[in-house]
Amino acid sequence: MGRAIELARRGASLAHPNPRVGAVVVKDGRVVGEGFHTYTRRDHAEIVALKQAGAKARRAALYVTLEPCCTTGRTGPCTEAILAAGIAEVFTPMLDPNPAVAGRGLEALKRAGVRVHVCEAHREAAREANEDFAKWIQTGLPFLTLKTALTLDGRIAERAGSVTWITSESSREAVQLLRHQADALLTGIGTVLADNPRLTDRTGEPRGRRLLRAVVDSRLRLPLRSKLVKSAEGDVVVFTARAEDSSPAKALRRAGVEIVRVPARGGRVNLRAVLREMGRRGILSVLLEGGAALNGAALQAGVVDKMILFYAPKIMGTRGVPMAQVPPRALSRSPALRELRVARCGPDFMVQGYFHDVYRNHRSNRRD
Repeated sequence: MGRAIELARRGASLAHPNPRVGAVVVKDGRVVGEGFHTYTRRDHAEIVALKQAGAKARRAALYVTLEPCCTTGRTGPCTEAILAAGIAEVFTPMLDPNPAVAGRGLEALKRAGVRVHVCEAHREAAREANEDFAKWIQTGLPFLTLKTALTLDGRIAERAGSVTWITSESSREAVQLLRHQADALLTGIGTVLADNPRLTDRTGEPRGRRLLRAVVDSRLRLPLRSKLVKSAEGDVVVFTARAEDSSPAKALRRAGVEIVRVPARGGRVNLRAVLREMGRRGILSVLLEGGAALNGAALQAGVVDKMILFYAPKIMGTRGVPMAQVPPRALSRSPALRELRVARCGPDFMVQGYFHDVYRNHRSNRRD
């Protein structure tokens, strides 16, 4: 199962909008087939592994990171392929969060005489691999991770509008991996004006589709000479409250930037509307890399599912910019992060936690 989970992770940036799944076929203590799912090649992980195993799959065991599907979509049901191959037993750590499956796949295998085992020991790792798929398939909304780099006293910059390198090269490399795993990056116009970033995936690893670079810009202040605009190749979108036929919108559109008008609240772009539009486009995971204003707006709107904080062992002092602009009484209303993890990143350390459990309920009838 550990190998299957390792294979599933190789589907990062290749499997969406389907889940990341890895599968291993074992017979007489030897691996005879394995594989993971990539969307462009269509075959689910189980099918890849079964094809590799061939006739050796008969009376073998299948280890798969997600309950095999029992529905017909772009491909036929994996349960039927498993039965046709003569698999004797199936091991999996989790049920499919897709309401169209959700236990029905394992039941179909059991009815046909296949021995089914649920591997609780690997449940957490398997769930983490598909937390974005679970959120999207149940709600139509992408999974939002807020990432930021900060000092021990919670500061992200020396002053508003300035560029401050806080964390180490090790942390910056970890951020690139997070970008590679995401379908979209989301930032605010304040960050673009201050840093002039490209917001690209620089890992060099293959992607199934381009990383969508999105900017929240209520008044369309995005400069035409910015690195984002100059590098736009159908992968930059601006969410704004201004009319789509305004002069700035027309100029940006001529430069290759997509302009999407969304509802506003108090003069600010409605972040829930932004996420609904992203979900409609099949964006499953969004990495928020914003400044204090956008971080605060996202936290107050309750749209953040996960936080990843990279702390440098430094102190900046009271004049530094806090990681989020929130009202003084926000602490009393803020839920606590759960399932906390701490890890080293060179001289820095990373703290990760969740606000929401995306596996708690199946709330819709979305189909894969």
